[in-house]
Amino acid sequence: MKSWVSRVSLSPPAGLTGDPADLDKRKDVYGQNLIPPKKPKTFLQLVWEALQDVTLIILEIAAMISLGLSFYQPPGEGSESCGAANAGAEDEGEAEAGWIEGAAILLSVVCVVLVTAFNDWSKEKQFRGLQSRIEQEQKFQVVRGSQVIQLPVADIVVGDIAQIKYGDLLPADGILIQGNDLKIDESSLTGESDHVRKSADKDPMLLSGTHVMEGSGRMVVTAVGVNSQTGIIFTLLGAGGEEEEKKEKKVKKQDGAAAMEMQPLKSAEGGEADEKEKKKASVSKKEKSVLQGKLTKLAVQIGKAGLVMSAITVIILVLYFAIDNFVLQKRQWLPECTPIYIQYFVKFFIIGVTVLVVAVPEGLPLAVTISLAYSVKKMMKDNNLVRHLDACETMGNATAICSDKTGTLTTNRMTAVQCYVGDVHYKVIPDPSSIPPKTLDILVSAISINSAYTTKILPPDKEGGLPKQVGNKTECGLLGLVLDLKRDYQSIRNQIPEEKLYKVYTFNSVRKSMSTVTKLQDGSFRMYSKGASEIVLKKCSRILNEVGEQRVFRPRDRDDMVKKVIEPMACDGLRTICVAYRDFSADPEPNWDDENNIVSDLTAICVVGIEDPVRPEVPEAIRKCQRAGITVRMVTGDNINTARAIAIKCGIIHPGEDFLCIDGKEFNRRIRNEKGEVEQERIDKVWPKLRVLARSSPTDKHTLVKGIIDSTLVDQRQVVAVTGDGTNDGPALKKADVGFAMGIAGTDVAKEASDIILTDDNFTSIVKAVMWGRNVYDSISKFLQFQLTVNVVAVIVAFTGACITQDSPLKAVQMLWVNLIMDTFASLALATEPPTESLLMRKPYGRNKPLISSTMTKNILGHGIYQLIIIFTLLFVGEQIFDIDSGRNAPLHSPPSEHYTIIFNTFVMMQLFNEINARKIHGERNVFDGIFRNPIFCSIVLGTFAIQIVIVQFGGKPFSCSPLDLEKWMWCVFLGLGELVWGQVISSIPNSKLRFLKGAGQLTQKDDMPEEEMNEDQEEIDHAERELRRGQILWFRGLSRIQTQIRVVNAFRSSLYEGLEKPESRTSIHNFMTHPEFRIEDSTPHIPLIDDTDIDDEAARKNSSQPSSPNKNNNAIDSGINLTTDTSKSAASSSPGSPLHSLETSL
Repeated sequence: MKSWVSRVSLSPPAGLTGDPADLDKRKDVYGQNLIPPKKPKTFLQLVWEALQDVTLIILEIAAMISLGLSFYQPPGEGSESCGAANAGAEDEGEAEAGWIEGAAILLSVVCVVLVTAFNDWSKEKQFRGLQSRIEQEQKFQVVRGSQVIQLPVADIVVGDIAQIKYGDLLPADGILIQGNDLKIDESSLTGESDHVRKSADKDPMLLSGTHVMEGSGRMVVTAVGVNSQTGIIFTLLGAGGEEEEKKEKKVKKQDGAAAMEMQPLKSAEGGEADEKEKKKASVSKKEKSVLQGKLTKLAVQIGKAGLVMSAITVIILVLYFAIDNFVLQKRQWLPECTPIYIQYFVKFFIIGVTVLVVAVPEGLPLAVTISLAYSVKKMMKDNNLVRHLDACETMGNATAICSDKTGTLTTNRMTAVQCYVGDVHYKVIPDPSSIPPKTLDILVSAISINSAYTTKILPPDKEGGLPKQVGNKTECGLLGLVLDLKRDYQSIRNQIPEEKLYKVYTFNSVRKSMSTVTKLQDGSFRMYSKGASEIVLKKCSRILNEVGEQRVFRPRDRDDMVKKVIEPMACDGLRTICVAYRDFSADPEPNWDDENNIVSDLTAICVVGIEDPVRPEVPEAIRKCQRAGITVRMVTGDNINTARAIAIKCGIIHPGEDFLCIDGKEFNRRIRNEKGEVEQERIDKVWPKLRVLARSSPTDKHTLVKGIIDSTLVDQRQVVAVTGDGTNDGPALKKADVGFAMGIAGTDVAKEASDIILTDDNFTSIVKAVMWGRNVYDSISKFLQFQLTVNVVAVIVAFTGACITQDSPLKAVQMLWVNLIMDTFASLALATEPPTESLLMRKPYGRNKPLISSTMTKNILGHGIYQLIIIFTLLFVGEQIFDIDSGRNAPLHSPPSEHYTIIFNTFVMMQLFNEINARKIHGERNVFDGIFRNPIFCSIVLGTFAIQIVIVQFGGKPFSCSPLDLEKWMWCVFLGLGELVWGQVISSIPNSKLRFLKGAGQLTQKDDMPEEEMNEDQEEIDHAERELRRGQILWFRGLSRIQTQIRVVNAFRSSLYEGLEKPESRTSIHNFMTHPEFRIEDSTPHIPLIDDTDIDDEAARKNSSQPSSPNKNNNAIDSGINLTTDTSKSAASSSPGSPLHSLETSL
């Protein structure tokens, strides 16, 4: 080790000098601490990907055929006999222009492709920006020139001395040179979940990407970047092409190998392959986000409808043509006419494909992406660093927030304000002279030595500001007390440097205390302890009295102290910390590993009350949450009285309300059965009223979050957000629908498990995230309302027009242009609406609410009817109104008619004005409200209008447009403006009058329920859906079994047990049917088989909300049984309103 240290030329305590030349040399020789990211896709690759769209390929082929045939001239004069097929075209001398339509289609396809590729490209650029931002956030403590400094992870070089502490994610490989009670979680490399104890003499190797779970220490960095353990793994992964995909997905090396289990950023690259890659990479993938699930389904449904419509269109056109030519006019199919006929068929086919193109809302995913990307960018400014895109939208549906207290609701600036020392309770910090000198010395040493040496109080940055607190904030509060007592902690630390500490029991969530052992001059040992006052006082058997002498401290005295000192402090919202010590003789040396005996029989020195004031903006933010229908719960490790006092100050609880404030012990007593297993129905009795959970362990937090998410008490599944900062919050953050980690106080492990990082650790930022999330949902709804109106109208017009006049009034190229404004531009315009405070005035939508509300259905149908009436009027009597030639039944290759140009122009004008209507989806009257706050929207509407003028006036043959004079233009705009007036008419009709809309809404809700039926893509289906699907396979088998059992049960009921007490049976129906080895740990014991079907049903529901049983195939059996048990309930007492009833009927 020594020789190695000399080889990398460093002197351990002081670290590197920090000389730039030396650092650069080290970077050259040993490499930099980063893994070069994979090259982004080039624009051409993105173009190629966009070309893979099926509908576009069909269009390209059709256009090619059309082009080829237009150059083919049938031989000879025999073409007369081909009949009407050819008439009219030759006279105009327009046959040569036949190629234009094919070319125009190809050109518009190119436009669509370029726009798509550009969007993907800018999206990717944003993600890379986001990634690098996340990486710059990660800093690490390094000793350089005897100073401890924070460095970005990428700047660490070989030979640096890094300070490691609880909760760190190691950024490089290294050798431990000094450690206290250090335990490392190496599961990200080895897969073994047991924590590995490290020490300088036994097992000193530390590897990058592993987590520090306990303790602290210092290490010399030995390998960085691609040469570190994580780097080697990444390089291996980079060997294969498709692993290359994964490699990029994982955040760069700084996030270490733990990044291997990190959920990659959503669609960081786009493309199907990535979707599947992503599925493999993120094992612990949360279920698909609410919105994505709903949208995927909707798009598939619309696509299917479009496909059917386009097929029917083509069939009708072909049949009509064939019957008209060959049956009614009795023509022969002549060989020389074949090309002409084929040209007709190709034209019909193109019309069909056009219908399909317009029907398929390919703008949906685009709108979602744009909206999310835009929100994420803006959320950065609101101190939300979004790591997983869908978290932003899920947050809009949040119904519950479980928040930490320290740092989130409070300022995380701890100051000692009261203390109990020498049998006196001081309401303010006492003068040092009033404390016995002996007690004062021990107290100052106990605080200075028994705290992380990285915790310091530095002079303020600005003149007259508050001193800067670095490190653990509670320890800063205690060090502040030392300074208030006119003593200096640094001089004591200098006498006993960190290397000389004999043994350290670091703080963790189980101990809730920290102890440090030092060796005194005479060879004996002294241990200092500090921690939560109730916990440390239980271990005290003596206390220092008013003259600094030890006196006996009995349990009775302790109860007195709790009542007279600790509770009053806690009721003022103070954290109480007890400081104690114990002396050991040198001979025999105690067994330091026997922690329970070592940390006992202590002597209490004092109890300190530390204040952590509530952030001034928090009460208002919590009030906004409550108004928005979100329940805020506080989960804290603090004393229950402290927690309650802070909760009242924040407005989480209001005196006189019906709520629960309990501590971890009571919580566990209420939710566990006699065997100590957690039962869902017991949690269901607790969580609805629970507002404060104090003295909670990380497991309690996880149990609570899981319990709320799995609960079936309310119709809507609860969407839970959780905040956390400690390593132990990881499981709860992962389990929650949205996990918020603290950017300042949070450990790397917490950030790793989270979805959003709060860069200012402030609760108000969570409220902003809710606002943005709801805004995303609303933006998508606005886009949908607009998109579906256009879809419905365009498809019906193309379909009926084709069937009645053998030619779509809207030509293929025009349709593609409409598609472009509908999809791309509208999604840009409507998806970038800024959020307003009014979003927080309504309750969350919830998971089962149909995407298209009844108001939206009313708007879509209303505007659709208006547009169809106008267009069909123009189509069939337009030529009389405007006194122009009719464009109907025009032969092949005839020049564009004014008639059809007016139809096209009016159609586009109506869409433009309807886009303004679409800005409001809750039936508001003023559709112009706040329109100028969105410059993108204004510029897109005006831009589209300008391009439309160009297309109509100069588009000519390719766009099938004939220039219009001013009067006709005014009419088109006037008919478009009618949309705004009509919009007011529609919003005057109350929804209650339109009964059928409710049905429509319900219908979508029904479709929403069994998600698994709808979604073809097996990869997309999340775990819960898959289980349901397996359950259905067993549905009928289970059903018949259950019916038999119910008959038996009823028979028993009627005959056997009349007047008798019904016996307790150990097995519930499912335990009866499930093979013993399939039982899940939480299975419910002691459920009577016969008595009280309701309980049985609850049990069934509880069991069906289990995560998954150990064996994959058993899931099927479990689900099958659970589902059938539900039916038993429906059969026995089917309440029509219950979700089970609807499930039964739907299936």
